[in-house]
Amino acid sequence: MSTLLEQAAHWGLNIETPERVGSLDDLATAETADLVVVGLGGAGVSAAMQGLELGLDVVAVDRYEGGGSSAANGGVFYAGGGTAIQREAGVEDTPEEMYKYLKLEVGDVVGDATLRAFCEQSVETVDWLIGHGARFNSKLWKEKTSYPPLDCFLYHPDSSLAAPYAKHARPAARGHRGHTTNGKKAWGLGGAIYDPLRDAALRAGLRFHRHAEATRLAVDARGRVCGVRILQIPEGSAEARRFSRYIANAAKWLAALPPSFPMAALTFAIGRWYLRKAQKLEASHREARWIGARRGVVISAGGFIMNPPMVQHFAPRYASGLPNGTLGDNGSGIVLGASAGGDVGLMNRISAWRFINPPKAWAQGMLINQRGERFVNETLYGASLGDAIVEKQGGKAWILLDARLRADAFRQARDPKIVPFQRDVAILNLLFNAVRAPTLDALAEKVGFDAEVLRDSVDRYNRSARGESDDPFEKRTEEMAPIETGPFYAIDASIDSRLLPMATMTVGGLRVEETSGRVLDASGAPVEGLYAAGRAAIGLCSNIYVSGLSYADCVFSGRRAARHAAGAPQ
Repeated sequence: MSTLLEQAAHWGLNIETPERVGSLDDLATAETADLVVVGLGGAGVSAAMQGLELGLDVVAVDRYEGGGSSAANGGVFYAGGGTAIQREAGVEDTPEEMYKYLKLEVGDVVGDATLRAFCEQSVETVDWLIGHGARFNSKLWKEKTSYPPLDCFLYHPDSSLAAPYAKHARPAARGHRGHTTNGKKAWGLGGAIYDPLRDAALRAGLRFHRHAEATRLAVDARGRVCGVRILQIPEGSAEARRFSRYIANAAKWLAALPPSFPMAALTFAIGRWYLRKAQKLEASHREARWIGARRGVVISAGGFIMNPPMVQHFAPRYASGLPNGTLGDNGSGIVLGASAGGDVGLMNRISAWRFINPPKAWAQGMLINQRGERFVNETLYGASLGDAIVEKQGGKAWILLDARLRADAFRQARDPKIVPFQRDVAILNLLFNAVRAPTLDALAEKVGFDAEVLRDSVDRYNRSARGESDDPFEKRTEEMAPIETGPFYAIDASIDSRLLPMATMTVGGLRVEETSGRVLDASGAPVEGLYAAGRAAIGLCSNIYVSGLSYADCVFSGRRAARHAAGAPQ
């Protein structure tokens, strides 16, 4: 705890040591609630709604407008076991098949009982969301893709279709995309799930304070967390309205271009200018007050991917990736929990996403390392590919194509069904991020591959692609194409690729008791009155991520915390 708190200032965080009081009655509170939620994103709003349904009085605070990455993302929610949406689409699934697949991805980061509970509750969870107004649609996309066409809302968001996984668990489309649109953009769609849930919570009596940063916890004589201090720009004030505008502009410009793209320095500079304006308002207009918590505090303030110094400290290999988050993902919630004795884990674990389909031709080619050696089944989900690249290949990888595959990729990229960002990234990299050479040996010399290793890798691949031998990575013959027609091309797919950014997201955080969501201390004992949910905590997606699993874990873990605080069965 002390190490995190000592480093907090270096990471730009405003977290203080807890206030020690005899009891909640000794705390000079401006208001008190049964449950105080810090960060009203997907996990926070789920905790708030569940708590309200169980009769708790709930207050939520958020430094920004609420929603966080859950509202800003692509709107994918991982669910299965036979949800109403799956049944309507004619998709057969059971909790057991869902469990068997997810066990391969989740590994041991959570216990089997927790994973089974998640799978067995999935149908009810989707019904609960729909009951509160969440919008889904059963139009199905059956093919493998990193993201479905914008008019499809149920798809395979994982590696379940890939042969190494399909032999262990029956594949099923489990990516439930919120039924909404944002023009032709594939982000800002999570509101189809988040917004109705937030509105339902507000109607049920949630007291929500925007522009309120939680900076300090209160701990009573028994060691129980009993309150939160916030710094807030007065609600409804002109300064609050200006702050909201500045933050919206900062978020827009900071997300306008990947850091490595041309003109990104300009867009980032504009974003940082707006951010400084917002921070100046905070420095001069915020007021401090305490909120008491009778039953507990839920920390659901996101991860820390938007805090570059913190990423550099814990996971330097991922520092050159493209941060996938919102401004609230700065690690403050994790440090706040640690300040009260909470233990952290897996802080070095980053989910990095290398999506190469569409265009399908890229996945029919080869992914090779800096030696020119193939190292993975190219049909796996992007987080599995990213993990293999960064964790096992030093962050360096190349997509190898021949002339025919490159022509196929151009044709596929122009398919009107694919999402514009997929099209634009594919064409940009085919034109400007591909090293070209007439022979494999010449390509090896240009890129720095070992020519003998490259020739041997291609020869082995071609034999499997022609059906002459089994692929050591279990890629199906129909998913491969021989690489034999020059010229040959190598597209830089490394984590620091200039034109093919690798999105990254933190998945480590506070350690929690899996039956309750209570934060654990270094000895493994729960910190009474303190819960963590979503990406502020270790959870289901803290090993290998699949699309929508974080959103689903936010809802699962948020509801779990509220049930325990209310004394209800899990």
